[in-house]
Amino acid sequence: MPTPTTEGLLKRFEALLDRVEASLPSVEPPAWDASIAFRWRKHEGRSALQPVSRPHDIRLADLQGIDRQKALVEANTRQFVAGRPANNVLLTGARGTGKSSLVKALLNEFAPRGLRLIEVDKNDLIDLPDIADLAATRRERFIIFCDDLSFEASEAAYKSLKAVLDGSIAAPAENVLVYATSNRRHLMPEFMQENLDYRHVGEEIHPSEGSEEKISLSERFGLWVSFYPFDQNHYLGIVDHWLAHYGSRSTPDAHAEALRWALGRGSRSGRVAWQFARDWAGKTAGAKTSTKSGTANGAKRRAR
Repeated sequence: MPTPTTEGLLKRFEALLDRVEASLPSVEPPAWDASIAFRWRKHEGRSALQPVSRPHDIRLADLQGIDRQKALVEANTRQFVAGRPANNVLLTGARGTGKSSLVKALLNEFAPRGLRLIEVDKNDLIDLPDIADLAATRRERFIIFCDDLSFEASEAAYKSLKAVLDGSIAAPAENVLVYATSNRRHLMPEFMQENLDYRHVGEEIHPSEGSEEKISLSERFGLWVSFYPFDQNHYLGIVDHWLAHYGSRSTPDAHAEALRWALGRGSRSGRVAWQFARDWAGKTAGAKTSTKSGTANGAKRRAR
């Protein structure tokens, strides 16, 4: 029979265990059937795959001027969904040219065949092994999506990404790939000093350890796809596509305004074309409504 003192200690110990368990991070079971897209979220020490209630509905046909890039990434994704070997993908290059939109469009294309998307912020890359473990138990195929990814020289989070891509003692999950977008080809800043640190050994050039470290991250992506700024014709073609999408006609006035719009933003990108089309379609639709309304009101006044 325990003494009162012993009973008190046991109760205090159990209370302490309860507090420790409550403070430990835990992963909530995902609602896999709730969506085709998920976000990794943390709140008060708990982590969860949060279903996205309204995934972006962009389609591959909406992406103009990047046919070569679409073909490469679509073929890789098709292999993956079919259960064949496929590569992790790094999409790099000019801003607003459709890198992240391509990933979203691929989800819509292949979701009926079992593709799912998990978006992970850079700050949560440390949790990638846990996310991959959750997905590995499922029959679906998962793309872990890291958008606008880059690291500063002082950051160490990239090591978690390296381990998941290729570099851990555990084999990568067969039904999980990583697709990342970045404006930097090697995901990290490059400095002039690194070029000065190159060593010459006989006729050979040996890169510095800093350069090797940066390249070792990006080369873990088996497929690199580069995106480039659009020329004027490509830009206007994208404008025409989105004008038609929003029910507006392409006219010389619209083209002239689209070029001024791009000049004001310093970029002829797909994003800028889409933004212009939304603005132009909204304004012209309002003008048409006002004209019709004014005509009707004039007719009424004349009738009186």
